[in-house]
Order: sequence, then structure tokens, then C-alpha cells
Amino acid sequence: MNLLIKSDDRGNADHGWLRSRHSFSFADYYEPTRMGFGCLRVINEDRVAPGQGFGTHAHRDMEILSYVLSGELAHKDSLGTGSVIRSGDLQRMTAGSGVTHSEFNASQNTPVHFLQIWLLPERNGLPPGYEQKTFPPGEQRNSFRLIASRDGREQSITVHQDVELYAASVEVNATVTHSVRDGRIAWIQMVAGKLQVDGQQLEAGDGLGTRMPGALRFTGVEAAELLLFDMPG
Repeated sequence: MNLLIKSDDRGNADHGWLRSRHSFSFADYYEPTRMGFGCLRVINEDRVAPGQGFGTHAHRDMEILSYVLSGELAHKDSLGTGSVIRSGDLQRMTAGSGVTHSEFNASQNTPVHFLQIWLLPERNGLPPGYEQKTFPPGEQRNSFRLIASRDGREQSITVHQDVELYAASVEVNATVTHSVRDGRIAWIQMVAGKLQVDGQQLEAGDGLGTRMPGALRFTGVEAAELLLFDMPG
């Protein structure tokens, strides 16, 4: 069984300084058939105006990933962490037993465009934590580059859930494959361009979830970028 969410069918929030599209129910957008997919609870595509951002607020019992597509995102939290996240960076914040943080556009001139991703953790009450890494674009050209995993293998970010998160950029007419093992499911989130995925065309902003094991084939219609979440069924 597949779940397809087209870009224009996502929830939409426009706060002036923030424009956000929600693949799953979030804040004022509620759709009971879209409460997440497996342990993937939130994918928000956010665009924040220059000099604007999210003031200090609290989270708990969630693995929160920030994946910057363009611009710069400044992060500060109650762990004492302060950093700037740029294109190609992935940041993980374990909210665990409780953390406060803020996120602001680090530029006074250029918008920041990023994906905010929430994963349900393997257990509640984890100690809060933070990790950030840069993944050069060449490492994912016509290939799936592991960028987050439970065991942090291949120099990926560590997440407290049995999730393998891959990034790929696919050139026109190039094909890459990923095999979903028995007992696993996958969510594909398009970042840019167009792809054919086993006969289904996906475009920027589209999401596709599959609960069927087997090989997935991705062929570039236009130069494309995507994230793939491989997780327990």
C-alpha cells in the first residue's frame, strides 16, 4: 500500500515571515489520514524571511532534524549549543526529557529554505543531545548517501530510532536503486526536480510512502534531489 502526497496537497501556512508546507498534520493543519508514516511524524518545508525566525520554544521526546536547502539557519539551545546550518548540513537535536531552542535566519538579506523533520524516538526520556555534520554534494551524485542512522555508520548522524536516512541527487536519465527489506517501509521526499519512481512521476515537494518490500528504481526526468527514509514497518 502506497501513500502519495503531492506538493500542492500539503498543508499550507503563511505567517508573512514564515511560509510552510506540511506533509503531515502539524499545528493548525489537521488531516486525520496524515498523522505521519511509520516513525516519521513531521516533514515541514519552511521558508523564513531574512532576519526572522522561531523564538525560544520547548520540545520533548522527539528526534528533530534540520536539513538546509539554501541560505543559513542559526540555532541556539538550552544545551549551550550555538551553530549555523548551511546547505548540505544536517543537524539532529534529541529533545528527549526536554530542551528549549530557537532557530533564526542567519542572513539579513537572503531567505533560508529548509526541511524540518521529526522522528518518534525509540523511547521517551532520553538525555537531550545535539549533532551536526556536512555532507558534500558529490557524495550523493547518482548514489544514495547515508546521512543519518541508528548506529552512525559511514560517518552519518546518529538518531535514536531504527531509521536509515539517505540523500541522493539524480542526473537526467540516470537511475539509482534502493532495496526495502522485509519488515521495513520507506518514505521518499522530493527536494527538487523530477523523478520516475517505478512508473510514478514525482516532483519537488511530493512525498511517497511505500509499505512493499523490494527494489525501488529512481530515474531522473530532470536533475533531481530527494531524501529517502528506510524505517521499521
